[in-house]
Amino acid sequence: MRDGMTRHVALVALGLILLAGACSASEATESTLAPPTTAASTTTTTVATTTAAPAPSSTVPSTSLAGPNSNLTEGEATSTSTTTTTTTTTQPPRIWDGVDQLDILLLGSDAGVGRTGTRTDTVILLSIDPETGDAAMFSVPRNLTEAPLPEGMGIWDCNCFPDIITHLWANAEWFPDAFPGPQEPPINALKAAVGLVFDVEVDYYAKVDLAAFVGLFDALGGVFINAPVRIYDPSYPHEDGSFESIAIEAGEQLLDGHDALAYGRIRYNSGDFARMHRQRCLLGSLLENTDPAELAEDSFSAAVTQFVETDIPIDAIGDFVELFSRMERDRVATVRITRYNYGTTGHAGYQIYDLDQIREDARLLLADPTLRLETLDGDSWEDICSQSFD
Repeated sequence: MRDGMTRHVALVALGLILLAGACSASEATESTLAPPTTAASTTTTTVATTTAAPAPSSTVPSTSLAGPNSNLTEGEATSTSTTTTTTTTTQPPRIWDGVDQLDILLLGSDAGVGRTGTRTDTVILLSIDPETGDAAMFSVPRNLTEAPLPEGMGIWDCNCFPDIITHLWANAEWFPDAFPGPQEPPINALKAAVGLVFDVEVDYYAKVDLAAFVGLFDALGGVFINAPVRIYDPSYPHEDGSFESIAIEAGEQLLDGHDALAYGRIRYNSGDFARMHRQRCLLGSLLENTDPAELAEDSFSAAVTQFVETDIPIDAIGDFVELFSRMERDRVATVRITRYNYGTTGHAGYQIYDLDQIREDARLLLADPTLRLETLDGDSWEDICSQSFD
């Protein structure tokens, strides 16, 4: 396959993986928040920002090829000397060579028309075994409070972020010196915090917003779901900034980008955990029904490059084509991190979770995704997604 087509299809495959991070969770009733007035406080309760997200760091490397030079001089034509040159092509290392586990942080931002600030209301860690394609997906609750931070990061005495994790991005924008590292402060902060929650080193991140979700799903032609119950919101915040009454009926159906976003986002008469469950079922349907080799369409790759912010190098994205082709839906195991099975204390939207138990279950899940899928969630994705928590 030509290099250009390989990169084209690679962008498609990456986009499919990134769709998990697009189901942004904020309700339209959330107020516009302002940064705290003092940087030295020990608690943070309100966050937001109008600072634009940093541009992707990916660049396309240049390539130059040189042929062999001839040393033949005039008058040597009668010579019978012949030199044979052997050229050895070295295959460049793949992005996961020498790595047992690839950890990608998927972020869904609620940024959109009529909305102020950036809240990462969807936080998902996707861990993949590059050799087998086995994967584990951990959805982090937006109200996870006191996410751990490494020594030397943050402005709080607890070595943690005392607010809910959805507000960490904005705090890192306000106090950039408090979140040192190789990348922009918000990226340093989220990678560090989520890595410590699950006891992993986060390799890469990708972030999408509301418009990205709709554009990517529409470019795919929609997504099939089998909704176990009817989902309804009489005043749903449309991605264009308006409001509408919307319902996703129970049963099998094809959703376009707008309705798929609503299905993963609505929490009217519901809650964060029900919505997280629907989000991962959307991802499962994509893994089951989409072949990246058949999706080399200009509209989709353009949507990916326009809306996805990531630190995955563009010249390494092609590796994800191979990686994505190995992933099977029933071998993408998940853990529901809810206040019922991991919560300890909490109040008024803030929840402390048992991080030791989360880390232990993550370790077991990564060791054997199929076993943990059976013990935690059911026999198959069909079984999982036939359940409703609404």
